[in-house]
Amino acid sequence: MSRSPSSRQREDSEISNRLLFRIFQTANLLHTQCSRYTAEFGITAQQWSVLGALSRPHVKAGMTVNELSDYLLVSRQNLTGILNRLEAQGLTSRVSDATDGRARRVVLTNAGRAIWPKIAQGIAVFHNEALAGFSVDERELFLRQVDKLKGNLTDL
Repeated sequence: MSRSPSSRQREDSEISNRLLFRIFQTANLLHTQCSRYTAEFGITAQQWSVLGALSRPHVKAGMTVNELSDYLLVSRQNLTGILNRLEAQGLTSRVSDATDGRARRVVLTNAGRAIWPKIAQGIAVFHNEALAGFSVDERELFLRQVDKLKGNLTDL
């Protein structure tokens, strides 16, 4: 017996709702569990994401708050509080842009650069534990699927 179009639409809608809600739950759980791994370094998961963004080799000159906000997909208001706390810990600093003295760039301090490899090691353990049971091929496929979803959400 074949299902009616309206039955298929309801089923599709239910699956879509469950899938997106599961992603929402997973994002919350990811944040909570990541925070357990970053706590030993006295930082939050959000602070870890900023340090990670700034530690990438091609951003040695730092990033503007707008660039960080766009890259991390967080509001400038949320990012400002995170940056204030990182600066208070001596891990980041806001400095004048070399080409535009009016602009400010967020950079890792010497202390931030020194602690980043230790944080990265701890996060690598978290990554391996969180993705246990996923083959490299499954991880690559999942990454492509999440990127596709992210693109759709960006286009909304």
